[in-house]
Amino acid sequence: MSTAPASRPDRTQSPQEFVSGVRERVAKIVVGQDVVVERVLIALLTGGHLLLQGLPGLAKTLLVNSLAKAIHLDFNRVQFTVDMLPSDIIGSEIIDQESGEFRIHRGPIFTNLLLADEINRAAPKVQGAMLEAMQERKVTIGGQSLSLPVPFLVIATQNPVEQSGTFDLPEAQLDRFMLLHRLDYPGREDEQQILMNQLGMGLKREGGGAVPRSAFDMIEDDACGSKEDLVAAMEAVQAVHVSEVFVKHCVELTRRTRESKHLDFGCSPRAGLALINAARARAVMHDRDYVTPDDLFDLAEDVVLHRIRVTFEASAAGHTGPQVLEEILAGLG
Repeated sequence: MSTAPASRPDRTQSPQEFVSGVRERVAKIVVGQDVVVERVLIALLTGGHLLLQGLPGLAKTLLVNSLAKAIHLDFNRVQFTVDMLPSDIIGSEIIDQESGEFRIHRGPIFTNLLLADEINRAAPKVQGAMLEAMQERKVTIGGQSLSLPVPFLVIATQNPVEQSGTFDLPEAQLDRFMLLHRLDYPGREDEQQILMNQLGMGLKREGGGAVPRSAFDMIEDDACGSKEDLVAAMEAVQAVHVSEVFVKHCVELTRRTRESKHLDFGCSPRAGLALINAARARAVMHDRDYVTPDDLFDLAEDVVLHRIRVTFEASAAGHTGPQVLEEILAGLG
């Protein structure tokens, strides 16, 4: 696999050029996850947060890392554990040995792109600190309120199977995630391509020794897009036309989740806002300046499912969240 740096044009790229370039760059490293890449870009273009749910080994960390390098964004990864403290994430006050005064040590949350690995392993205190950062894009350290860098995006992961030593994310925090995307295993051909790629990576020599290269070693440091390109694409998203009919469909969808007898609770207005913003970003990625019903139906699962809960009685009767949502969408016609 070639690792020659890709040249990036000096001019600001069009939104379509920017998105296409980033997708191509990420696709060189992450095979068979086109939908996930689209969801990550939607979150980035709208300033929303993304929760990725999937088993280990599905390239979640590799995906986020390669995306950050493709756009030259500051990137930090935090492995969440049960003994983690809020200060491990946001930072703390420390004493300067020379002056004897307190100064602020900024934690890993001060970045553009934060990968929160296995976020549901963190205790409620840490989740509370994350909630402030995700909602207000600021943190409080030693009584001081500090703004986070712009852009700021949290991409969190959680394992849907292993529940030992985990905490359920509170509904308030789940609602702050614009999208929750569920990853699946790659197809047969994509999985074969992943294995073939590994065969051609060779060795990484360093200090007289060597280790086999991994996919992380193949990520190119030279960005194919800049923050200016990202801002231009975000401006294009804001210019996408949303019809009154589309807005009414979003309102009808959220209201039907609240009225469903199969659900304990439905979506807040934040879900409707997430649908509209995500649909605008998807329209830009598909080279349109207007949203369509396809955008709503394609994104509904990722926007809605983590914001609803099936009643005990409905669950006992065999109803599931996806099934209830499918019935609601069918009624929108």
